[in-house]
Amino acid sequence: MNRKIPLNELLETSTGASLLFLGREALFTHEEIARFLKPYGISLVTEQQEGVVASIEHSRLNPIEEEISNRLYEQGIPSYTLESLEILLSQNINDDALLMALKLSNNQARIFRLLANPHLSETLFLKLLMMYAWHEEEEDDRDDRDVIMYTLRRYIQIGLNEEDLLYSYITLHRLAIEARHPQLLLALMGFPNYSFVVRGSQRVTLQETVASNAYIDEAVIQKLWAKNEPAVQRALAANPAVKLPLLYTLLEQNAEPIDEALATHPTLDASLFKALLQRSDKTVQLLLLTQTITQERFEYIEDASLSVGLFATLGANETLSPELEHRLVQLEEPSLFAHLAQNPSVSEKILVMLHAKKSYHEALATNPSAPSEMLEALYVETPSQALYQALAANPNTPSQILTELFERGDLHIHQGLASNGSIPLEILERLKIDTRLQTQLAKNPIMKQWYQSVLDYDKNAGQLS
Repeated sequence: MNRKIPLNELLETSTGASLLFLGREALFTHEEIARFLKPYGISLVTEQQEGVVASIEHSRLNPIEEEISNRLYEQGIPSYTLESLEILLSQNINDDALLMALKLSNNQARIFRLLANPHLSETLFLKLLMMYAWHEEEEDDRDDRDVIMYTLRRYIQIGLNEEDLLYSYITLHRLAIEARHPQLLLALMGFPNYSFVVRGSQRVTLQETVASNAYIDEAVIQKLWAKNEPAVQRALAANPAVKLPLLYTLLEQNAEPIDEALATHPTLDASLFKALLQRSDKTVQLLLLTQTITQERFEYIEDASLSVGLFATLGANETLSPELEHRLVQLEEPSLFAHLAQNPSVSEKILVMLHAKKSYHEALATNPSAPSEMLEALYVETPSQALYQALAANPNTPSQILTELFERGDLHIHQGLASNGSIPLEILERLKIDTRLQTQLAKNPIMKQWYQSVLDYDKNAGQLS
């Protein structure tokens, strides 16, 4: 029996010989394979004859081909899988020559077949993807669906029992969210602008989703901007990849949805910040809630003469410095204090000061950063239904109090307990049988971990089976 050497070594030492092809073509045609073999001085044949040094075999052979394969084996002639030849051929493609030929011929059938090849480099795959002509006039073209599947299979990790995800358009939405390669995002811009229903009823397009991805580069941004779509512009306005010149252009649109998105952008300069302080109440609220408030910005806010209700939004901002917290707590503004009392980033020192004021106990009871000792004191000092409900949902509430709250048998209190990841397990077991609490139980970290462990077990079991 001949020793089976690697296929590339066999090709290099078999000038004048032939390879016998058994089975159907797949990623490459016979003509393409023959062109690949020509520099080696090797011919491709489909019938057994003299000079055959090896066979290339598809994974599925008909009975006659199986008989030929067995006969070759008995003669000591090695066989190689079709995939091994396809990998070798894919690795030796001259990208520039191939792309030039395709640009000249616009051979869409060949582009489609190449996209099905999982062995191509990512660079070549993306260039081919951008050359593919989509059938946008047809609502559900089969080739288009296959190209989407080829793309998803390359970039989305799925389990053996999750193949159906490759046939779901919502997985394309997931790819547009998770993609980290600007060239892939640019290629997705060439796809039909599919729309997806997310979060129950909200509809979002593929281009909007790409516009929200923080990994877009200038080429993608310019392509998105050229769409002149308000929803795309809104997504760009909040995207940290978008630089200041375009943010100023977006501000000039004077559109409230775009202003609101700009208010959440992480790299606003002083001029943009001041300009947005003059826009709608919703824009100002978002600005005060999401932006890092420096001493300079605080002075801009004071100069803007905002209403008390708008100014109070600052108390909910989770990036407040200790100096600014102290300054705010000196203002003696009840609505501001109510926000501060619920803010999980506020220092314990400020929470203690608010506790002493006695008017913010229910707000403090909702704060997951409030120390257990304070929550225990609130339970004793301010007995009320609203406070009990807040304590029931607070993960810092002592377990003894959670037990006492459970014993009250109140549905609203039980709803808070059901979502609390610090609840004693014996109480959680009793709450699990109450069908009215399914929504709250689904939010419980303990239950989420349990659900995930079940999913992981099922996934691993599917891979083992």
